[in-house]
Amino acid sequence: MKRVLVVFGGVSSEHEVSLISARSVIENIPADKYEIIGLGITRDGRWFKYSGDWANLPDDKWLSDWANLTPAIISADRSSGGLLLLSEDGAQRVDVDVVFPVLHGKNGEDGTIQGLLQLAGIPFVGCDLLSSAVCMDKAVTNTLADAAGIPQAKWMSIKKHEYNKDSGAFLKRAAEYLGYPIFVKPANAGSSVGISKAVNELGLKEAAGVAFEHDEKIVLEEGIDGYEVECAVLGNDEPVASLVGEIVPCNEFYDYDAKYIAGTTELHIPARLEDSKAEEVRAAACKAYKCLGCSGLARIDFFVRKSDGAVLLNEPNTIPGFTSISMYPKLFEAAGIPYPELLDRLISLAIEKWSRKI
Repeated sequence: MKRVLVVFGGVSSEHEVSLISARSVIENIPADKYEIIGLGITRDGRWFKYSGDWANLPDDKWLSDWANLTPAIISADRSSGGLLLLSEDGAQRVDVDVVFPVLHGKNGEDGTIQGLLQLAGIPFVGCDLLSSAVCMDKAVTNTLADAAGIPQAKWMSIKKHEYNKDSGAFLKRAAEYLGYPIFVKPANAGSSVGISKAVNELGLKEAAGVAFEHDEKIVLEEGIDGYEVECAVLGNDEPVASLVGEIVPCNEFYDYDAKYIAGTTELHIPARLEDSKAEEVRAAACKAYKCLGCSGLARIDFFVRKSDGAVLLNEPNTIPGFTSISMYPKLFEAAGIPYPELLDRLISLAIEKWSRKI
C-alpha cells in the first residue's frame, strides 16, 4: 500500500480554502490503495503531523486537537530526510511514497514547496517548481502566453516602487490603453483574493491600493464582456482536457465570496457553448498547459467574448480547488471519471513522472 502525505493549510490568504479542499481530498482518496498521513502548516508557518479526525480541518479546529499533533518537517537531505517527526528525543523518519500538496496561493502553489520536494527527491502531485512559479505570477503567465500566440485580454503590469514614483501617470496610461472597466489583480494570489473591478479613475486608484496589499506587483486587464468558462486538464506528456464548464457569478464578477461563501453562483456543465466552440476551448486549454510546462493537473480558465466568439486565456490554476463545489473534480466527474478515481490517477501520474526524474 502506497503512503500519501497530504499537505494542507499554509501561510497564505487562501489558508482556509486549503483546509476545505484537503478534507475533501483525504476523504475521497481510495482507502484500499493508499495510507494517508496529514501534514498541516499553520497560518504562522508551524508544521505538524496530524492524525486526528479530518472533519476538524476546516476553521483550523485540528490545531486544538493537541493529542494528535506532532511537530514535523520535510527535510531536503536525501540520505536521512523525508518526513521527520520531531520530539525531545530527536527526529523519527517516516517514509512516504508521494506527496499531495493541497496548498492554494503563496507558499504552496508558487513553486516553494515543489522546490523543497524536488530537492528531497520525493514524488509529488502536480506541476513542478518552474511551471508552478510561472503560472502563479500573472504577469509572467501573460508574457509567455503572448510569446506563444495564445490570445488573451489586453493587460499591463507594474511593481509597487515604480507605481509610487508617479501613480497618476500610470493610471492615466492604463485607462487610455485598457479602457473601463479594468480588473486589477495582485500578480501572485489566487481564489480572486485582492481583485477589484474599477469603472472610473477613483475606483482604479482604490483597486490598485487593494491589490498592493497582497503583492508587490499588480496586473491590470481590460474587462471582457464574455462567458467565463473553465477546463480541467489531466496528464503529463499527453494531457487530456475535460468537458468545458461555465461560471455565472452571483456577484458582479467571480470573486472570493462568489466562489466559496455565497453558494448561489451558477455552474453549467457542460458550458452553454456550441460544440465547435467548446472544442476550441479544450484545444486552447491543452496548448496553454503545454506552453506553461504544466504536468499532473491544472485548471485553465478562459473568456469567450460575446461580440466575436474569441477564446481568450484568463488564467491557469496549478492547484485548483478540490472542495465539494469545485470545478476541477466536477468537470472530470461529468466526463466519466469519479472523484476517487481522479485522485488515484493524479497520484499515479506523480509517481510515474518523478520515478523517471529522481
